[in-house]
Amino acid sequence: MKELEFVKYLTHKFRAGPGVVRGIGDDCAVLKYTKDRYMLLTCDMIIEGTHFTKKTIPYQIGWKAMAVNISDIASMGGIPKYALVSAGISRNKDMKFLKEIVRGMDAISRKFGVNIIGGDTNASGKTVVNVTLLGEVEKKCLITRNGAKAGDLIFVTGALGEGAVKHLKFFPRLKEARILVKNFKINSMIDLSDGLAMDLNRVARASNVGARVYESLLPLPASLRGRPGRRAEAIFVGEDFELLFTASIKESKKIMKRMGEKNDLPVTLIGEVADKRLGVILVGEEGRTKQLRRKGFSHL
Repeated sequence: MKELEFVKYLTHKFRAGPGVVRGIGDDCAVLKYTKDRYMLLTCDMIIEGTHFTKKTIPYQIGWKAMAVNISDIASMGGIPKYALVSAGISRNKDMKFLKEIVRGMDAISRKFGVNIIGGDTNASGKTVVNVTLLGEVEKKCLITRNGAKAGDLIFVTGALGEGAVKHLKFFPRLKEARILVKNFKINSMIDLSDGLAMDLNRVARASNVGARVYESLLPLPASLRGRPGRRAEAIFVGEDFELLFTASIKESKKIMKRMGEKNDLPVTLIGEVADKRLGVILVGEEGRTKQLRRKGFSHL
C-alpha cells in the first residue's frame, strides 16, 4: 500500500470530532484552545535503518527526533511547547548510548523552549524514537497546506538538495516561520520533509490548484552548484526540512522588500501557483516543461 493512499484512507476513516479544527492531512492537528489561540499537536517517529543508520552518533538521533517535530510546528506558524518521548532501544545498548540520545534531544529542546514532560521506553530490536509535540499558534497566524490560491508566488527557505548531508543536524526554520506569519499574510505552508516534488504536490492537491516551478530558480547549496543535473536532482531529495510557502503578489512584494532591508529571511522565489488544470509542472532551464510527479521519499 502506498503511503498517500493509506493517509487518504485514514482521513475518511477518522472524521474530525468536536473541538478539532483540522485533523489528519496536515503537518499538525489543530484543536480549539483559547479565545485567540489554537493548540497544535504533531508526532514523528524516526527508525534505525530508515532515518539513520547503526553508525549514527546517538546525540544526532536525539537531535533529529525532536527537530523533525519542531519543523512541523513551524510549518503551521506555531510555537512548540511540550513533548512526550517514547523510545525503543536494544538491550545491547549501554547507558552511555541512551544518555547521548537524551543529550541531543535536550540540546535542541532548550534552544527552542520545548519542555519534555514524559514518555515511555521499551526493548526493541532496532532503535526507534517517537516524539509527540504540543504547541500553540495565534488564530490569525495559523497556516495550513490548503490555502494556496492561483496567482500566488511560491517561495522556499534556504537551499535544496542537501538533505542527505544535513538531516541529522538541521536547524528547524521556526524563527523564519514566525517572521513570516507575524508580518505577512501567508496563504499556505509545508515543510519539505519528503522532497520538493512530493510536498509541492501535497499543497497543490490540498488547495485544489496547480503550480509552475522554474528549475533555474531553485536554490542550491554551494556544494552542489556547477554540477550538471543537480538542480533537477534537488527536486526529489527528501529531508531538507526547509519551508515551502505561498503568498499573493501583493504580500510577496512586501516579503521581498523585507529581504532587501534585513538579513533574517533567507527565502527564494521559485514559481507560481496556477489553475488546477495545469497540474504541477517544472519549467526546465531550456524552457521545456514536464509534469512534476509525486516522486520523492515515501514510506510504505
